[in-house]
Amino acid sequence: MANTLETTPITGTTTWKLDPMHSQIGFSVKHLMITTVRGRFNTVDAAIQLDEQDFTRSSVEATIDARSINTGVEYRDNHLRSGDFFSTEETPDITFRSTRIERKRDDEYNVYGDLTIRGVTKPVVLDTNYEGRGPGMDGVERISFSAKTEINRKDFGVNWNVALEGGGVTVSDKVKLELDIQAVSPAASVTAEADAEAAAAK
Repeated sequence: MANTLETTPITGTTTWKLDPMHSQIGFSVKHLMITTVRGRFNTVDAAIQLDEQDFTRSSVEATIDARSINTGVEYRDNHLRSGDFFSTEETPDITFRSTRIERKRDDEYNVYGDLTIRGVTKPVVLDTNYEGRGPGMDGVERISFSAKTEINRKDFGVNWNVALEGGGVTVSDKVKLELDIQAVSPAASVTAEADAEAAAAK
């Protein structure tokens, strides 16, 4: 996976970092055209340049380690890492970079951006909801968003499939993505850095 994201703050924004322990990047796809199989990526790094006065002036960048895919079945996960699907040896990272944010109503937004899978970049729109904010048990401020979208995996060169004898295919082309994101305030990063420096000085 790429190194921790380094982003240049937009004027008037602050950088909130993903809390991986309380976030999930999930997906679902139809198997044999009748059953939904779900999975997630365990390793994700993301930074939100947040304008708290106007979310539409915010931005987000994320990097997902495709090697961390987890559907709960080791054989299937290894197949998904292979050249038939994500080809993680050649292209281990999936990335997303927002291009603009549009408010729909109340706490609902469209987040437009570029999604890159297997080195192929396509525009996507995340149907996003602001879920709220508040302090965690450690007193550090947190903010939460949920988002979903649907992509066609063949748009990104993920073409493997097997035709079924009775018609249809083994794996659907359409993949649903669902995100539940919790991010910590800039103060948390400052505190973490100070703790690390103090520990190194001992």
